[in-house]
Amino acid sequence: MFNPGDVVVIDFPGVTGIKRRPTVVVSSQVYHASRPDIVVGLITSQTTAPGPTDYVLQDWAQAGLRVASIFRSFFATLPPSAHPVLVGHLSDRDWQGVCACVRAALAPLAVPESPGPQTP
Repeated sequence: MFNPGDVVVIDFPGVTGIKRRPTVVVSSQVYHASRPDIVVGLITSQTTAPGPTDYVLQDWAQAGLRVASIFRSFFATLPPSAHPVLVGHLSDRDWQGVCACVRAALAPLAVPESPGPQTP
């Protein structure tokens, strides 16, 4: 089973088709306890012009990556048949950066307050 922050190589669906590429696991242990699939975010070596929800990995070699890379907030939920292969784990500082990008990329998940009684 995989852990949040694990770097896995996977058959990743992209704009131009499926490509074998590195990703980072962003799904939690709670999720993994009841589901066989994993939620991952894209890792790419295209490091020019990172956006506000991209993170330049500082410790990419330590994470098992071959070249300088960035995390991109492009997510996929993939079944075990995608054949994930563990290659490393993000450093604490890179994981914190990825988490900040995920929070920025997704809508806040706060429960809206009740509107209260309505007057005619």
